Amino acid sequence: MEKKEEQLKNRVDSDSKKAEKTEKGRDDGDHDQLPLMALNHVSRLCRNVQESIDFYTQVLGFVLIERPQAFDFDGAWLFNYGVGIHLVQSKDEDRLPDTDNLDPMDNHISFQCEDMEAVEEKLKERNIKYMKRTLEDDEGGTTIDQLFFNDPDGFMIEICNCENMKLVPAGSFGKIKLPFDRHNPPVELNNGN
Repeated sequence: MEKKEEQLKNRVDSDSKKAEKTEKGRDDGDHDQLPLMALNHVSRLCRNVQESIDFYTQVLGFVLIERPQAFDFDGAWLFNYGVGIHLVQSKDEDRLPDTDNLDPMDNHISFQCEDMEAVEEKLKERNIKYMKRTLEDDEGGTTIDQLFFNDPDGFMIEICNCENMKLVPAGSFGKIKLPFDRHNPPVELNNGN
């Protein structure tokens, strides 16, 4: 019995030390992690850059920003919600995904929103084909709504109310601090009790 308690205490102490390191935004210790700060942008190939600009600005609310003139290829940069979207004119349309396929298990980017009904209404108004899914967590009583649709080039986008979901660090017994702001879901801390 004492051995199990000692193992648990050591694990909690280890998790607490890791949490202290991650408060600085990175872990300089055992894992040799890269000193990352944030996601900067997602790059997307396009059939038509202007059509994609129109979609990302008019449907998703991104803002067209300047991009360096040194680039020798057609493209555009957009920004909002703390992340950039870089659009690049495709030289080979065969590399682009199927615009009709909607599979939530496929690659996609996801945005949280405050009003799922308003998003769904806007998709209907614009005749954008979408898939709706609701996930219910029996244990926590959490419901998450998801809408999946494609941009003009077939890249899937998810809109969700994922702020309803609690983030629980996998396998953690100790307290860990994760960044929290209005754009991040709440964090459930487990201190071993």
